Amino acid sequence: MPLEVSRRSWGRLRQFINGRWVDGHPIGYAQLYDPGVGDVIGEVPLGGKEDVDEAVEAAYEAFKTWSRMPVPDRLQYLFRLKWVMEEFKEDFARVNTLNHGKPINDSRGDLRRSIENVEASIAVLLSLSKGEYQREIARDIDEIMMREPLGVFSIITPYNFPIMIPFWFIPYAVALGNTVVVKVSPVTPIPMTYVMEKIAEVFPPGVVNLVHLDNSVVDYLVSHPLIEGTAFVGTSTIALKLYETSARTGKRYLGGGSAANYAVVMPDANLDKTVETLIHSKYGNAGQRCLAIQNIVIVGNDDFYNKFKNAFIERARRLRVGYGLEESTEMGPMTTEQYRRNVIAKVDKAINDGAKVVLDGRNYKVPDYPRGFYLGPTILEGVTPDMDIVREEIFGPVANLIRAKNLDEVIDWINKGKYHHSAAIFTQSGAWARQFVNNVVVGNVGINIGVAAPVGWFPFGGRKISGLGSHHPQIDVVDFFTDRKIAITRWF
Repeated sequence: MPLEVSRRSWGRLRQFINGRWVDGHPIGYAQLYDPGVGDVIGEVPLGGKEDVDEAVEAAYEAFKTWSRMPVPDRLQYLFRLKWVMEEFKEDFARVNTLNHGKPINDSRGDLRRSIENVEASIAVLLSLSKGEYQREIARDIDEIMMREPLGVFSIITPYNFPIMIPFWFIPYAVALGNTVVVKVSPVTPIPMTYVMEKIAEVFPPGVVNLVHLDNSVVDYLVSHPLIEGTAFVGTSTIALKLYETSARTGKRYLGGGSAANYAVVMPDANLDKTVETLIHSKYGNAGQRCLAIQNIVIVGNDDFYNKFKNAFIERARRLRVGYGLEESTEMGPMTTEQYRRNVIAKVDKAINDGAKVVLDGRNYKVPDYPRGFYLGPTILEGVTPDMDIVREEIFGPVANLIRAKNLDEVIDWINKGKYHHSAAIFTQSGAWARQFVNNVVVGNVGINIGVAAPVGWFPFGGRKISGLGSHHPQIDVVDFFTDRKIAITRWF
């Protein structure tokens, strides 16, 4: 039986600006779905420039007092935020699954990571936000370095982690004295809307604003005269576009982009544990995450390759695919029907390019949910590193099996690839693991770990067009959301 949720029908969502829920000035509306059953569960307004102006100006006015609030007082707001997130975490997780489709245990993990970042932001406020002081840099002259908040930041987040990714940024920004305008995906806006309903009275009006915008006005938000900078996570194509907008208008920018991650299976790997780990890395979240392993490279002879392939296919066949609000589900649907079709089109192209399908999930059906947006586990072999299916991000439950002669060859493929997000190696050899860690050009590395997701108090890496700007999400944003002011003093 599916788990109960707080409500299944969400009606027409509203904007949260200056501590109030308002209708705003929508250009249009988009339907919202429960992808597990295929039902419409709400409608989101696609706001225009007037909504941007109102939200940014409210945040600007709130910054004047919020930034000057004594640290012990601001700390109490963060404690209250943590309490609310803990108190409602199961409710939030269920609503997260309702609108996104991921299995409930995946959503529970998302909420745990969200709360981790609130906890880390408390540590930031009490420690890393402090400045420096040095006496006698010259005779009777002292020097002070102070960290200061900057103002209003926009936070633009994707559909695949509706709560967790906004919480990579929100707690740190407000802890450090800034105010924010959060723009979430129009595909999965319900979870953060529900979070805002519960935390609406935690912060003073204008400190945290939530807007739903038409894509045509996102550039206007990023370049708004009162915006100091933007934190973005999404595709590299959009990340680059917003990076250009930010640079052209003199704004700070942090951009997380796309991925096409590799895992290397060495001949000494523990086969059973490696297969189980990679199954969950590939098919968790239906492959809709930037940390998903896309390309599995097997280094070894034919016998080892066939043992791994057969074990991986068999375990993928046994995956429990179904409705995310059923506790037994291991993989849920794609979040939209269009995303499902996009992935099928990528598989079709790979077949035309010479790939062979050894497990085909394109026509997968879940009998109890015939209208859901389901795509079954899919496995390809006979692919090569120059194919689009390897180089471009799939963002769905499709795994590529690739053969390699040795580890050096795989490292070269990774480093010459389009994206430089994450990579993993499965081995019992410290020498191979060390060679891999030291030579792959990516931001996150796993050793016998399929999802190399840093905890909240470490930066969430990404290099080249997988991680644009000078900083990364999570605790690394301390330098992004503050600037240093120097005071040199002498008293006569």
